[in-house]
Amino acid sequence: MISLLIASAVAFAFTISVTPAAIRAFRRHDIGQFIQSEVEGHMHKRGTPTMGGIVIIGGATLGYVLGHFRIYTIGHGFELTTRPFGHTALLALFAFLGMGLIGFLDDYMKYARKENKGLSKRWKFLGQLTIAALFAAGAVMAGASTELSFTRPLGIDLGPYLYFGLVLFMLTATANAVNLTDGLDGLVAGSGALVFGAYVLIAFWQFRNPEFYGVPSALDLAVFGAALSGAALGFLWWNAAPAKIFMGDTGSQAFGGALAALALLTNTELLLILLGGLYVMETLSVIGQVFAFRVFGRRIFKMSPIHHHFELAGWPETTVIVRFWILAGIMVAIGVGLFYADFITATDGGVLLP
Repeated sequence: MISLLIASAVAFAFTISVTPAAIRAFRRHDIGQFIQSEVEGHMHKRGTPTMGGIVIIGGATLGYVLGHFRIYTIGHGFELTTRPFGHTALLALFAFLGMGLIGFLDDYMKYARKENKGLSKRWKFLGQLTIAALFAAGAVMAGASTELSFTRPLGIDLGPYLYFGLVLFMLTATANAVNLTDGLDGLVAGSGALVFGAYVLIAFWQFRNPEFYGVPSALDLAVFGAALSGAALGFLWWNAAPAKIFMGDTGSQAFGGALAALALLTNTELLLILLGGLYVMETLSVIGQVFAFRVFGRRIFKMSPIHHHFELAGWPETTVIVRFWILAGIMVAIGVGLFYADFITATDGGVLLP
């Protein structure tokens, strides 16, 4: 429990204190956001510092690492001790950093070209697939379950090849889904803190019940989730409307990679559809809009992703953000509730049923 608090506190303190310096540095170098002209009411955000995901990545990584150190132990007094790093949590960190790197390259290309056009779709997707493929190989070697899972494995073994395909799909799809959602001040930072907080609870519960779940390095996954949640909240302080800085693709891609990795490594792949329901809703709105326009020549929404539809319908930006946070919180609560309900129904007061 102390490791979780340290990881979260360090990540929060780092991002909330370092972000102002990043804002000043990005302004000096003219690293600002480019706004699409069709997004009405957002032109005042043009030039707002972006690439704040660099601070999030730094804070979450530092929090995760320092969460393994302890300078005081009850019964032993002040003494520097360390916990070993878990293989699966290091894999999640790799997905987080790897997807963040792809996002950083995309942001940097926009800055270099001085337009809202970064990496080409081909190179961006190829980079995401590369990170996902390396993650999949590492997960199999680390002994991660290859069974399809909801709150725990469902008994449907995908085997190494289908599991490999599932990993490729989940990492790329989740990274892009979070990226699509990142269009309003604080929307991803706030909702991300909620979803990562859910994974702290899930992974810690799995650590407390190893006979039931059998998830390798579950405590370390909880520490990583706590660091991510703390970093998201610290960044939200400056990213809340009116945003002083944006996370950019650097942050949104990193968040998406970390979410998919946590779902895969805690054996909750299908549960992520509910926990990250806000991102699923945003992505489906884009898919539905494109499909309807190409097939029927009509648009379903005034604009997609769906958060822009509500803006154009007359909702103030802050109203859209807060209501979408509420939706994210409801879906997270239902997801965690289902996870715990499965444990209760499958056990008798925490004791495995015969």
